[in-house]
Amino acid sequence: MDIRLQIAMVFHLDKCIGCHTCSIACKNVWTDRKGAEYMWWNNVETKPGTGYPTKWEDQEIYQGGWVKKGDTIALKSAGKISGMKNIFHNNNLPVLDDYYEPWTYKYSNLLEAPEGDDQPVAQSVSLVTGKPIDVKAGPNWDDDLGGSMDYARRDSNFKNLSESEQKVMFQLEKMAMFYLPRMCNHCLNPACVAACPSGALYKRGEDGIVLINQNKCRAWRMCVSGCPYKKSYYNWSAGKSEKCILCFPRLETGQTPACMHSCVGRIRYLGAMLYDADKIKEVASCDESEIVNKQLGIYLDPFDKEVIAAAKKNGIADSTIDAAQKSPVYRFIKEWKIALPLHPEYRTLPNLFYVPPLLPTMGSVNDAIYDSTTETLFGDVDDSRLPLKYLASLFSAGDTAKIREVLNKLMAVRMHRRDVTVGDEDKKQVAQLLEKAGINAETADAIFRLTSLPKVEDRFVIPDMHREEAIEMIENTGDAKGSIGFGFNSKT
Repeated sequence: MDIRLQIAMVFHLDKCIGCHTCSIACKNVWTDRKGAEYMWWNNVETKPGTGYPTKWEDQEIYQGGWVKKGDTIALKSAGKISGMKNIFHNNNLPVLDDYYEPWTYKYSNLLEAPEGDDQPVAQSVSLVTGKPIDVKAGPNWDDDLGGSMDYARRDSNFKNLSESEQKVMFQLEKMAMFYLPRMCNHCLNPACVAACPSGALYKRGEDGIVLINQNKCRAWRMCVSGCPYKKSYYNWSAGKSEKCILCFPRLETGQTPACMHSCVGRIRYLGAMLYDADKIKEVASCDESEIVNKQLGIYLDPFDKEVIAAAKKNGIADSTIDAAQKSPVYRFIKEWKIALPLHPEYRTLPNLFYVPPLLPTMGSVNDAIYDSTTETLFGDVDDSRLPLKYLASLFSAGDTAKIREVLNKLMAVRMHRRDVTVGDEDKKQVAQLLEKAGINAETADAIFRLTSLPKVEDRFVIPDMHREEAIEMIENTGDAKGSIGFGFNSKT
């Protein structure tokens, strides 16, 4: 076993209120500068919807991520041959209009307008050209437009739904939406790192954070097309690629990333995970039907004596192992099995996991009047407002059984806690739900506490980074520029 540390995250989608405070915090700290005006390293999308950049999930357009070829995998948009073909003109790159053209307002029109009968307005001006523009799109332009023709109905995840299933989704009583916050996944098998011709991208061996060496970046932008989540960006002013750095200067001093620290809904969790790097190739190249379970299996039990011994042998500190044992992420992903990766079929093995949304109970329309009353307070998960196929397209590579398993657990927790606090539920039925979900009352209470009543120290368990040891190891190799952490190399 080649055991390493990975900083991983969980976002609980039932708690996200779509306030975009996370996006603004990130923007103010990292991308509030020339050339980065259009960048949102953290953004919040409305689902169903096309997202940012537009239709980023459609890899027929952008050709991001990996594709299985025999017993191995290859990049869709890069490689020795295809990369050379696209090196001077890459058709798979998103253009500015796919994101949006950033703008500000000419407030002098208001402040200096002469007295008159008309109402002066602040004219919108492009931050790129400085010329007046007619604003037509933005980074969260489809915010809250859960039923719109332009956004919701063009969602790429509808490809597995029949026309009749899509039509039902937009009936008044079926219509629903939820928010999907996104940022760099700091993947175990990052396509951006593999796609870079100059070796500027690398994955820090000591904590798994994916970074870009600005001194090595030559602006080939293969990382932009290679990343299927479109979380690598090109700074048009600096001529360099940029991406989320998981606020590693904050992590190294024991602070949480800016987006997580500012989260109003407290939906974000961060912690340490131990994984076996020897299994990355096997997991990334397995059959699509197995990839979710295989990825979840790559993370190891930090309480296992053999794992602890192998981790220490690989230079992982006791404090790091202790942090992994206290990690809330481990509990969501491995212990409770209620958090899943976003689009695992891209084969990048992302380290940002999501607890799928358990949407409100179903209503009905009678005589053109919406009636929210139901015979039971909560319906069956198979009657969810969003079809299981849709959620499976997002979080389980099409495996509806995996989504049903997670939603059954969330439903069991909800019913159990209502019985505890209100006492109006059938106790026999609640017991059956818990048994069906494969959890007991104690586990349901633990999920509830970490989901609904967590303290800061419960949501964020940041390991000591021990950067001094990582730097010492780099220096001892005699090649401080090429070698990165515990064996990762920026040239591979």
